[in-house]
Amino acid sequence: MRDSMKSNPLQLKSLNHISFVCRSAEESIDFYQNVLGFVPIRRPGSFDFDGAWLFGFGIGIHLLQSEDPESMPKKTEINPKDNHISFQCESMGAVEKKLKEMGIDYVRARVEEGGIQVDQLFFHDPDGFMIEICNCDSLPVIPLAGEVARSCSRVNSLQMLQPRIKQVLQQ
Repeated sequence: MRDSMKSNPLQLKSLNHISFVCRSAEESIDFYQNVLGFVPIRRPGSFDFDGAWLFGFGIGIHLLQSEDPESMPKKTEINPKDNHISFQCESMGAVEKKLKEMGIDYVRARVEEGGIQVDQLFFHDPDGFMIEICNCDSLPVIPLAGEVARSCSRVNSLQMLQPRIKQVLQQ
């Protein structure tokens, strides 16, 4: 097997989108647009089901209207160990203030590693999907092979890591 296939067997380029089935696509559009800052984008007209596409921060969020919204489970407990998507922010204080102003319940957490502290805020979207906001930028991405790659906010960190991963695999 070629080295490039070992490190990226499917030849992936990037994360394109995540999708969520929603009780109310309209409520979710409002949340992702007005709380998180995503922008609605055109969705193929050939779809025969309701939903919306939004884009922001380099990824898409596809919202799919549930065919049976009443049967969808509703999460109420905010559990930082639950499945979630995470966004980095400029100011944790500003995010926390805005969540309070919007009346959005949240849970705070802190991760500490090697003297570096990362603050996290967790909250739900209208359907109970977990959202994390953090200042993860200060936490370096360290490959298990050893060397410091970049901080979380750097784009294309995988591209930077691939030569080092290849070097380790060849040893």
